[in-house]
Amino acid sequence: MNYVSIGDLAQTFQTRRQTFQVKTELQRLSLELSTGRKTDISTKSTGDFSPIVGIERAIRATTAYETPLAETNLLAQSMQSAYATMQTHSDEMSGGLLTAGNSQNSTMIDAAAVDGETRFTAIVALFNTRVADRYAFAGTATDAPALADAATILADLNVAITGLTTAADVETAVDAWFDTPGGGFDTVAYVGSPNALGPIRVSEHDTVDLGITASDDSARAALKGFAIAALVSQGALQADIVERAALTKRAGEVILTAQSDIANVRAVIGSAEARMHEVELASSAELFSLESARLEIVAADPYETALQLEAVRVQLETVFSMTARLSRLSLMEYLR
Repeated sequence: MNYVSIGDLAQTFQTRRQTFQVKTELQRLSLELSTGRKTDISTKSTGDFSPIVGIERAIRATTAYETPLAETNLLAQSMQSAYATMQTHSDEMSGGLLTAGNSQNSTMIDAAAVDGETRFTAIVALFNTRVADRYAFAGTATDAPALADAATILADLNVAITGLTTAADVETAVDAWFDTPGGGFDTVAYVGSPNALGPIRVSEHDTVDLGITASDDSARAALKGFAIAALVSQGALQADIVERAALTKRAGEVILTAQSDIANVRAVIGSAEARMHEVELASSAELFSLESARLEIVAADPYETALQLEAVRVQLETVFSMTARLSRLSLMEYLR
């Protein structure tokens, strides 16, 4: 019988190759066990990578809208908070002005008017709300305030009512200042962009509209009653207590009427917030589904991987043991 053997050098190279292969397999299985992902998904996908590519693209498309959605949600929350505060000012102020006007008491009128002026300044500041370094109510000019400061607005309003002696005349002048296109409000008070923000895309198929500016009719209505009260505080119709009381009462009525406009804007913003919440839930569900599908393709079974890892460990120990035995072979050992 003929025997075929290999030389010592060839045996050494063969042993090294086997050791390298076993070590490589050990490293691969260790990595898969620690990460839970297969290092080679071609075997799981049978060479067809289109499903995993499609899933990865869908995941990227979904996550790409996370930042715009969060920023738009923050903008909506800030707008809602601003209008909620305006509504609180309106609720607290209208009754006091009506009571003071009906009383025709100078002290009560002064107190209510001063409170109205303070709240007017606060509402102007609310319309200049800044969110993430953007002014919320300035339209597309997000890098600048929406309204001039309260002192500038009241100074121009005082010029507009100069020489007027009745509450009706003052109210007419204030209405014209606020509501006439190109009038005092447009040229002095509102310093934002005439263009409102367009619909903001928050998902691949959804947009929300937050194109609310400080030049909208609702904003003018919210400001007007407080502006009238502020004018009373600054001395409008000071010489005639009856007309001054009538103007104070009228300020309360204007504020009371404006509450419906404020509520309507809050409803619009609330609708946008609800839509974004729905989009957020849908995106989260879609992302969970996509990641689960991806996991089905790339996940390594921990039990199976652990079994394979143990088998490779035993194999590596066997290779080391055989190498040690072969390294001790000699003619003397053979003759024994």
